[in-house]
Parts: sequence; C-alpha cells; structure tokens
Amino acid sequence: MKIIGTGSALPEKVVTNDMLASFLETSDSWITTRTGIHTRRLLSKETLSELAMTAASLALESSGIAPEEIDYLICSNVANSYVTPSLSSIILGPLGCKCPCTDLNGACTGFIYALDIADAFIKTGRAKNILIVAAEEPSRFCNWHERETSVLFADGAGAVVVTEGEGFKDFILTGDTHTDVLYYKRSLETTPFDRVEEKTVPLVMQGREVFKLAVRSCIRDVDTILERNNMTGSDIDMYLLHQANFRINDSIREHLEQPKEKFPTNMQKYGNTSSASIPILMDELSRAGELKDGMNVLLSAFGGGFVTGASILKWSGIEYKEKSEE
Repeated sequence: MKIIGTGSALPEKVVTNDMLASFLETSDSWITTRTGIHTRRLLSKETLSELAMTAASLALESSGIAPEEIDYLICSNVANSYVTPSLSSIILGPLGCKCPCTDLNGACTGFIYALDIADAFIKTGRAKNILIVAAEEPSRFCNWHERETSVLFADGAGAVVVTEGEGFKDFILTGDTHTDVLYYKRSLETTPFDRVEEKTVPLVMQGREVFKLAVRSCIRDVDTILERNNMTGSDIDMYLLHQANFRINDSIREHLEQPKEKFPTNMQKYGNTSSASIPILMDELSRAGELKDGMNVLLSAFGGGFVTGASILKWSGIEYKEKSEE
C-alpha cells in the first residue's frame, strides 16, 4: 500500500492563548511552556462534515482517483453531533463515492488504525483504492470553564487516498485498559427500566499519567518497529508524531538521539486535533515539498483507551495542482 493523495481542512476561527486567558485562569506563557501551543483553530460557523468533505476532496484531487473509483471509505472520528448515521455515511454521497463506508474510534491513534485496516483490505484483494478521512472536533468535549483540557484541543480534518504499491513497510498497534486517565462520557436517552444513573462528563484528563503513558508507550512502539525492520533511528528521514504536546514529542526525540529537523510540528498553530493531527501535518509537509520521494517516514500516535500505533513507510512523491495549494 502507498499514499497517492493528501488533503486537510481547518476552521477559520483562530483562538490565541491570550483570548483563553480572558476567561480562564491561565496565560500565554503558562500554556506555551507546558504544551508548546500558541494558537488553535475551533469550529464556529463550519460543521465537522464540511471540514471532512473538504479534506477528502483535496486528497481525491491530488491522487488523480475519481470518487467513483474509491472501493472503501474509512472515517476516523471520536464523536460528533450524530450518533447515527456515521460520519462516513454523511459525507459519502456528497463526495460522489459509491462504496462501503465505516467509522472507527481509535481516539488520537485512529488514523494509524485506519491505515492498518486499509492495508489489510488491499493486501487481501478486498479493495484497490481506499479513502481515509480523520475528522475531529474535540473542542466540543471540553469544559471551557477549566483550563486542564480546553487549552489543548482543537478541530480539523485530514485525509489520504491509498492504493496498491510498495509504500508501507510495517504496522504495530497496541491496546490496554486505562479508562480513568482520559475519557469523555455522554449520557444516552433514558428508558422506563433504567436502574443506573448516567450523566455527561466533559473530557477528563489526568495530565501526568497521560504524559507518562504516552512517552513510555510511544518509545516502546518506535523501538519495536525499528528493530523488527532492522532499522535504527538514523534510518528514518522524518518522524510524524501525534501533535499533542511538544514535551512528549521531545522526550521521544531525545530517546532516539535524533535532530529536531526530523520532527516537524504544527501543534503550535493548530493545537491537538486528535486523530486528524498526523494527516494534517502530512498534507502540509507534502504540499510544501518537505516530504520527498523515497524518504523513510515513521508515524507514531497515542490516545485514550489507552491505545497506540506506529508505522513505517517509504514516501512516494505527490504532485499537487495549483488550485489545491491556494
């Protein structure tokens, strides 16, 4: 499997740290020092499905694959306004795709989980061309009267088109049960037979525990996948890590003893966009010409659950039309 098209979309609304400090007990220096985030994009007048369709359309355009040639559509999404139908069902028709579709919730690791599923479908001959869209609005999970989570999360969408080819070398996925460190709970409708009281709980994050789990798990995944492919950290040209916190990513970089140039970031501009963070970063780098043909690229992410994922691929150059770059 290889990636032949990328796309991304972000809300217009830019929210600075100073804007948050106007109603939260925080400051630009407090947020920047602890997270590396300066600004973030939040949905205000757009919808998540609109972002998803824009990112998907750009990915299709750059791939040269027509919507009706897509054999499967996978959406990575934690939650949105609809419980049903799925986000993939909502965007399928407007995109012009005529294929099976499904959503998955792999938290912030969802994009890598979706890539792994696509790889299996292509290897077994179940599909040739697959569209993957990661669209997230975690800003709507947060309690905006508390700074612990509201300063971190933002909204966005990223997409890729994958097809048969010699791109991806390997995947590693993990899962464990640590539900207490990071969760968001929504109450469902009641029935006359309910005996358990439920209530909506805005996003809860035990920061120190998440930090430790993320660093330990990602280092384990990266070390394992490198060793399994007879590679060292120096053999990787670019590391695309989940854009959650610069201190987490820097800890991974220091463990690998690799230069900062190999670890591009955009969390300073966009915040933590959950599973959309890696494909958004990938699209930006590819369109800027920084991801070059033949580069070894390593993806790594962690998310609530606690789930993690990593992958190694050899990048194939993508040509973009000027219209896509505007």
